[in-house]
Amino acid sequence: MFKIIVLVACLAAVASARFGGDHDDYHHSHPKYKYEYGVKDHPTKDHKSQWEHRDGDHVKGQYTLDEADGTHRIVDYNSDHKTGFQPHVQRKGHAHHPHGESYANIEQHY
Repeated sequence: MFKIIVLVACLAAVASARFGGDHDDYHHSHPKYKYEYGVKDHPTKDHKSQWEHRDGDHVKGQYTLDEADGTHRIVDYNSDHKTGFQPHVQRKGHAHHPHGESYANIEQHY
């Protein structure tokens, strides 16, 4: 029985030291990354992209997409612990809707 208690105590000490160390490393680490991706699917007209860079507490990025109304949305953003998330949204092009039957004229089933 004594061996089991000692084994459990040793495992608890190792786990505590390990998780405590990881926790401290997380708070003192300097995260840094870059990524980007994009989609251009012509049959579905699904066009979008995104990129983002992070260096420590500062994050900078952009995403774009083609809206259903024909406009193109561009969102540039910055974020840090002082100013928070700061987006700048642009919309390019003119909204247009396809001609045809209105949803108001479609028979409704309730």
